[in-house]
Amino acid sequence: MPSVCFYFQVHQPCRLRHYTVFDKDHRYFDEFKNKSICRKVANKCYLPTNRLILDLIQKHQGRFKVAYSVTGVLLEQLAEYAPEVISTFDALAQTGCVEFLAETYYHSLSFLYSRNEFREQIQKHSDTIQKMFGYTPRVFRNTELIYSNDLTDAIESMGVFDGIITEGADRILGGRSPNFIYNSPRNQRIKLLLKNYALSDDIAFRFSNRGWNEWPLMAGKYSDWVSRVNGNGYVVNLFMDYETFGEHQWKDTGIFDFMHHLPEEIMRNPDNNFKTPSEVIASYPATDVVDVPGLISWADTERDLSAWLGNSMQSNALHELYRMEPNIKQAKDEKLLNDWRKLQTSDHFYYMCTKYFADGDVHKYFNPYDSPYDSYINFMNVMGNLETRYKKKELVNSK
Repeated sequence: MPSVCFYFQVHQPCRLRHYTVFDKDHRYFDEFKNKSICRKVANKCYLPTNRLILDLIQKHQGRFKVAYSVTGVLLEQLAEYAPEVISTFDALAQTGCVEFLAETYYHSLSFLYSRNEFREQIQKHSDTIQKMFGYTPRVFRNTELIYSNDLTDAIESMGVFDGIITEGADRILGGRSPNFIYNSPRNQRIKLLLKNYALSDDIAFRFSNRGWNEWPLMAGKYSDWVSRVNGNGYVVNLFMDYETFGEHQWKDTGIFDFMHHLPEEIMRNPDNNFKTPSEVIASYPATDVVDVPGLISWADTERDLSAWLGNSMQSNALHELYRMEPNIKQAKDEKLLNDWRKLQTSDHFYYMCTKYFADGDVHKYFNPYDSPYDSYINFMNVMGNLETRYKKKELVNSK
């Protein structure tokens, strides 16, 4: 029977305030909106779900386990706006049944544009997790589960990670199951855990859909689906946004009751268990290789990068942002560097996505803009001010 590996992405960006080309203020971020959204999501999702997970760990005497990656930009907001959430994450860390994963501190696309910045952000994130929760991450997840063979090489070169989690996209598996452990063709040490997107999306996206032929989804039914993996894999990797609980799927959908009963239903079969990503890596061998020369992600049905790089606005904004890197770092100004890094958060480019805007889909969730074009203009106005700041700094330093 399979192991179940739950992994939750916990993230909220620092949203920009309305910023015109005439604006001279260096305060780029909408503190009121960021605080209100952070408090709202904390009350609807983070606090009740953390308490539920803690209760389940205690109820099942440590046999129920989960993993989180909490972005640095969210940890900063929680520290300022909802410190009680950090206390509950710390309580979870103390159980020994929770693993914290590494990622880019600013939830950035730096892997695609600057390997030096990429490594610096991972180190900053790992140091923060160690300082806050006493846990040193050993498994890496890239922003939006973006992956290619090159990522394994980059992570291996850091010398501290044992595995990477990413999307079990059909086109990389070629008919194989995501429920096995894999290697990159160029690296036999780093193990790859692939998301079972069908079973993950049943919870994350389809749970409250009354038009779904499996609605309502009950814990017993779902555990039967998990158990059917028997003989076709070692582990069912259930990867999803943490906001699934209470925010994307509201409390009145029954999502918390479902989660409350799920561990018991899955462990009703004594051969089933829960493992963290590191435990999966330690317990099971890699059975095959997945060759991913191009980039994949966990976004949309395409599982590609078009949500962030699908149009010329996004490409231009990202190019201009990373073009600034040498100047920003030479300025040796922590405020300037921090602002530049917060602008790297992938959400800013997601808001510029034109793929499905007319359909009012998930790209508009928590989106502060009326259109992708408004997002791009606002972002570039901020970038213009940022460039003025570092040029002034260069002028001062040259004297």
